This record gives sequence, structure tokens and C-alpha cells, in this order.
Amino acid sequence: MTKIQIEDGRRRAVIEAVDPCVDGGRFPIKRTIGDVVQVEAIAFCDGHDRLRVHLLHRKAGLRAWRETPMALGDNDCWRAGFTVSELGQYTYTAIAWVDGFLTWRHDFNRRLDEKDRQRALLVGADLVAAAAARATPGNARRLTRFAGGLRGSQSVEERAALANDPELDALMLAYADRSLAVTFRPERAVVVDPLRARYSTWYEMFPRSCAAREGEHGSFKDCIARLPYIAGMGFDVLYLPPIHPIGRINRKGRNNTLTPREDDPGSPWAIGSVEGGHKAIHPQLGSEEDFKALVAAAQSHGIALALDIAFQCAPDHPYLSEHPQWFRRLPDGTLQYAENPPKKYEDIYPFDFETSEWTPLWQELKSVFLHWIGRGVRIFRVDNPHTKPFAFWEWVIGELKRAYPDLIFLSEAFTRPAVMHRLAKLGFSQSYTYFAWRNTKYELQTYFTELSTGPGRQYLRPNAWPNTPDILTEFLQRGGRPAFMIRLVLAATLSASYGIYGPAFELCEHSPREPGSEEYLNSEKYEIKHWDIERADSLAPFITRVNAIRRSNPALHSNEGLRFHAVNHDALLCFSKATPTLDNIVVVVVNLDPQRAAAGWVDLPLRTLGLPEDQPYRMHDGLSGASYAWRGQYNPVALDPGSTPAHVFIVQRFLRNERNFDYFA
Repeated sequence: MTKIQIEDGRRRAVIEAVDPCVDGGRFPIKRTIGDVVQVEAIAFCDGHDRLRVHLLHRKAGLRAWRETPMALGDNDCWRAGFTVSELGQYTYTAIAWVDGFLTWRHDFNRRLDEKDRQRALLVGADLVAAAAARATPGNARRLTRFAGGLRGSQSVEERAALANDPELDALMLAYADRSLAVTFRPERAVVVDPLRARYSTWYEMFPRSCAAREGEHGSFKDCIARLPYIAGMGFDVLYLPPIHPIGRINRKGRNNTLTPREDDPGSPWAIGSVEGGHKAIHPQLGSEEDFKALVAAAQSHGIALALDIAFQCAPDHPYLSEHPQWFRRLPDGTLQYAENPPKKYEDIYPFDFETSEWTPLWQELKSVFLHWIGRGVRIFRVDNPHTKPFAFWEWVIGELKRAYPDLIFLSEAFTRPAVMHRLAKLGFSQSYTYFAWRNTKYELQTYFTELSTGPGRQYLRPNAWPNTPDILTEFLQRGGRPAFMIRLVLAATLSASYGIYGPAFELCEHSPREPGSEEYLNSEKYEIKHWDIERADSLAPFITRVNAIRRSNPALHSNEGLRFHAVNHDALLCFSKATPTLDNIVVVVVNLDPQRAAAGWVDLPLRTLGLPEDQPYRMHDGLSGASYAWRGQYNPVALDPGSTPAHVFIVQRFLRNERNFDYFA
């Protein structure tokens, strides 16, 4: 039997749990600047004595704790919160102790016999006198006066009133005997990120396809010219695929062919050539000064630039000759190119993270981030992080965020749930999701309920993308223009962060390379495209409306407050998002069938949403501009995908002012 070590048997307080936490405190939870971290602790002691429980919290690097008294709820659960006002990391825990004065006062107030009360007052006076001995001189005098009053000659009722004086309670708390206090270990941690880590609207664009004239290679200057278009649609993050020199050896041609034409530009993810590697810029995109000008111009439009980090190398990347030990060779001496059977990536080689030279490899990859941080980049979309060691990501993200707490990392890992969650736990600020493949009402309700209410909500921030350069789903291939509208509304309202790969999305690009494939026909990954962004059938105006609704409704800036509601039609999905105070409520109804109209009755929980049961309330559709007066729990909806397949309602309560004029607010 294991021998139990008791530090001090007089410590009677027990703290069994402090939440929220991730994996018993192994990883931090995540919040954004200005959030209130709501903390719960299960704390109790033997017998009937009274506890004091306080929340302890401090910014990392500070020695002194800040304290907040915790309020007792049901089943020995204590609650309190603290605001995170700075970027970086905070720690928090709970401290509890049996409070002799609190216990005495509780018992004293229950006593009925006058002699018992007189004797008890003397006990209380001794407790107050002991606190005076711990107090500063000024407060010691105040406590001594209270002790004298409890022992004095006044009536029991007058002395009882003194015992319950709020001033005495505050003094006794300030100078409580904490010699037997218990502090919960291990301490919990919270990483505080910029607001864009919680709420952001991404637009992906290939710089080389931004040229004004067809047949030309785009540049950073062309990207600057495209910024008003992107900002005008309401996007605040512009994500660029790799901007580095592209390898010539084993270069891929159009539609991923192994026999490229002379003028084929290759895949931007085949990084590196004689012109340089991960710290270099493709010569046709422009200079380093041009890149800095793009970063500054984007910021002037309220847009942050996100850069792709893909840790892999084309065969002619300088790393291959400078550090051959960083790559794995087959028994015949050839290098092992990247594979994800049945897919083959002959134009790139992965790093060997099991090399004996792993330390300099890690340092060099860290320096890639630092290089672009030095040029103004604060957001990184990381390609396939699940194919690199977890320990590396935990180390490099931790190192970088300690120096630059405003960094944001988006994990592009379409893989098993446990792996995606691990990457989020160890530092990635946002994560791609399975949203692209969740199409039915059941699939969407189940998946987003898990994301918004499951344990992962403390650390995994979803970023929903209806399409990417690698993902053209069957739903988009077959559903036509309504399918793109449906997926846009779902991504933009179900998730606080979402993105599109454009201009392919707003121009409803939907042709697959071959039947059953999610690859685009004539994919932009392998050729320069010329997009007619002024096309009359572009979805840009619709996207602009949706993003304007997002900006003006705080309920859509968070994944909390998401609730799904019943509709008596399988194709109709209804959900709401609300701020904690219910001062902003958005109700979304989407027809998930891009080809057929659907009608049904929406069932809204009026009390949950703070809506009146006996008065009308207005549903203002942000998409169409129309308003509807609803009343009661059940109301009809009808959506034809041929026009607009969704309602995005902003709820306005029916109010009456002091002159009895009716209005909506």
C-alpha cells in the first residue's frame, strides 16, 4: 500500500477542481483581449464550518496574485471571473480556508438562548482580537474597538448587530488567518489572443493571378490595386499562398501533370529554387520593399495580411544542398518525395524531423517565422501541420508568442479529430474544420453543437471554409449558384471566423478535374488565372451584404450562444446566436436544398431568447431588407433557392414608450 505523505493534517479545506481547464491543466484555455474568464471551483470541508474561497489570477511574469472572492452556488461549486486586458498568458487558481470568524458568526446567528449568545460573543471577541494582532496599526485599532464592543456591556441585540456589521466583515476578511489555507495545484493558464483570433473574415487570393491584363504574371503592386475590392466585400484578413520562388525540378504542369510546358509556373507550394527558399520572394511578384508596401496598404484598408507557411522543399531548394542531413533518403540513395497515398507530390520533399540534426532544423524553421514577422506579418496559415511533430509546434509557437503575443496561427489540418484537437491545444489560434463536408441538417447541427458546447470550445476556434484551392465539394459542383449562397451564409453565421478562396468562390467556379474529384479543372495551383471580378453574375454583392451583417451584429462575433431550433422540414435549418445579455439576437433560416423550395414552421424558445409571449416581435431580414411581424412560438417561413435561399433575421423587440407609442428596438 502506498505511503501517504501529509504536509499538515490541520488543513481541512478541499479543492477538487478548478475549471475551465484542458487536460487537467496540461494546456491553456484560449480567450481574446477584453474577455471575462469565468472560473468555477469545487471546494468544501468536513463538518459544518464555513469556507472562504477566492479566485487567484495574475499576468504571466508577475509575482503578486490578484484576488476575487468566489460566490457559492449549488453543490459546493464556487464561481467568479476576471478580465484579461492584455495579450499574452495569465495563470489562475483558487485558494480556500476554513474561516473561524465566518463559522462563528453563522453559528451565533442561529443561537436562541441568551446565555449561549453572551458566551458566544466572548468567543467572537477573541477571534477579532486575534485578527487585530495581524492587522496594520490603523486597522488594528478598528478591530480592537470591535472586539471591545463584542465584550462590552451593551445589550445582546446591540452586540449582535455589531457582529454582523459589514465593516467588521470586511476587516476580518482582509486579516483572515490563512495559515491553513489550501491552494489548488496545478495552476491553470489562459492564452490571450487578439480579437481577430476569435472573429475574422478571410479572403484567399493568388498574387500571381491579380494582373490587370490576361497573360501577365501578377505582382504585389497588382495585389494593392485589388485591395479596395476585397475590403469592399468586408474581409479583414487577406491570405496569400506561398510567395516564394518555385522549384523547376519535377515542376508540375497544368492539372497536376508531370509533363509541364515551358511556360507553366508550377505550384506555389513547391518552394525553393536557385533564387532562394522560404525567406525569398518570387522575382515576378516584386521586391521586399514591394511586399512591405502591400502589408502597409492592406493595413490602411483595415486588412491584416496572412502568409502561408509550408515546411517542405522543391528539389532545387537551397536547403537540399546546404543541409542534406535534414532530408530522408531511400535505400537506393534517392530522396523520398512527399506522399499521401494515393496522392503523390513529386515536386516537394518533406523535412526529416527525426534527423540527428533536429535542433538546428528547428531553429532554422523558427527563423523563417521571424523573418516574415520582421516584415510586418502577424498572421500565419500553416500548411499540413499534422505532418510535423507536435513537440515542434508547441515549442515554436510558444517561443514566438512569448516575444510576439499578437501572432495568430491558423492550422490547416484536415485529419483525425484527435490530431486536430491536439494541434489546437498546443498553440494554434484557429483551426480549419470539417464544415465543407457537413451538408445535411443533422450533420450541421451535430458538428456545430460539438464545436460550440463541447470541451474543445475552450481551445479550438473553428474557421469555416466552403472552398479552398484543394477542396471543391460535390455540393458546390452540383448545386449551382444557390449552393454557393447557402454555404456562404452557413459559414459566415455558424462560425465567428470563416474564409473563402476567391475569386473562384464569388464567380461560382464549380467544374471538377474529373468525376468524383474535389480538384478544380484547370486549377489555379498549377497555372495563372485571369479572373473577371466585374462579371455581372458575381456573388460579390451578396458576400458584401453577408459580411456587413456580420460586422454590425456582435452575436455573430462569437461561437458561444449558438442554439439550433426545430423546423418541420428536413431541408430547413434554423439556429440563433445571441449575446450574453440578449441585446443582440440573430436568427438564421437556411434552405439546405439548392434545387427545391421549402416551407415550414419555425419553433423559437421565446423565454430563452427573452422574447414576449403575448406581443409581436419584428424579424428584420438583413439579406432582403424585408421585415416580418412574428408572434408567439411558431411562425412560418418559405425559402426558394432560385432567389435567396436564406433569411438572416435581426430580432427587434416590440416596445412601448412613455407616450404609449409602439415601436421596435
